[in-house]
Amino acid sequence: MPASPPMFPGFDGLLTLSRREGVDVRPTLLRVLTDLYVQAPNHTIDEEKQFVELTARLIDQVDDATRAAVRARLSIYPNTPRAILSRLNLHPTEPGQSVPLAQPISAAESPAPTVKQPSEAQMRVAANMAMAPRDASEISTLFFAASSSERAQILHNLAETPLRSSARIPQARAARAMHILEMAAFAEDRDNFARELSEALMLPAAIAEQVVSDPGGEPLACCAKALGMRSDIFQRVLLFLNPEFGTSVTNVYRIARMYDVLSERSALIMVAAWRGAHMAATRAKFRPALYDDERQRARPSMPQARPGVQPGEDITRVTRNSSGR
Repeated sequence: MPASPPMFPGFDGLLTLSRREGVDVRPTLLRVLTDLYVQAPNHTIDEEKQFVELTARLIDQVDDATRAAVRARLSIYPNTPRAILSRLNLHPTEPGQSVPLAQPISAAESPAPTVKQPSEAQMRVAANMAMAPRDASEISTLFFAASSSERAQILHNLAETPLRSSARIPQARAARAMHILEMAAFAEDRDNFARELSEALMLPAAIAEQVVSDPGGEPLACCAKALGMRSDIFQRVLLFLNPEFGTSVTNVYRIARMYDVLSERSALIMVAAWRGAHMAATRAKFRPALYDDERQRARPSMPQARPGVQPGEDITRVTRNSSGR
């Protein structure tokens, strides 16, 4: 009987690469491994054995925040292996047992001051004024045509330019968008992912689709950084949204390292460039006529000679001749 394929094919390769390059990817791997496991209601004996072996290697080697997130996810999953429950100090979930409710918020805690968010019209006006359309079109075209190393250099240089970036996305709006984007990525729903990206960052639909389908991943990294997405969430989104990308350990490590050093300003400048590039294309398509265009296109008319007999003059002469006067 052939052995079942591993749940996470590049696991050992990523660990080897992280040790060699000095980048700790274990927290992200543990989160992704857990998300993959809890998506299916049941598992075979081999799948459960693989999960226990791989998870046990990581639980004691990650930070407390990652361990707490994984513990919370597995605590409500009914088929978590007992060995992992024991490592996380969890009790098996009994049939019909409900998840305990969170503690109520103390009344003594004062609510945070509310900040009035800009309206949709104000945000769109500010977005359109961020960058000249011609400059935006040149930056967008150059970025999409560049190689991976050239894109990284462009993003590094943008942080030092005097170009105006787009405004930050309001926190509440960005949080809602990131949640929807993560769910769409888990479902590999690229259409809804691109639609939500377009709505959240006020990008043209064509640009959002180009960002999602780009094989390099740098445009998607710019959009995620503009929303304030954490590095581990971005890596999960990238792996689930484009499974083919995750088959290359080099690609995953390259884009993860680039995302960590990518500045928010560079990402917001790229968002402004994509908005302005669409405006430039629209203006070129519907260019108004110049003031002398009609004069240049008009055909010259031949000068007409003034008739020797004016209108009405022939009638007078005919009347006089017929009367004999």
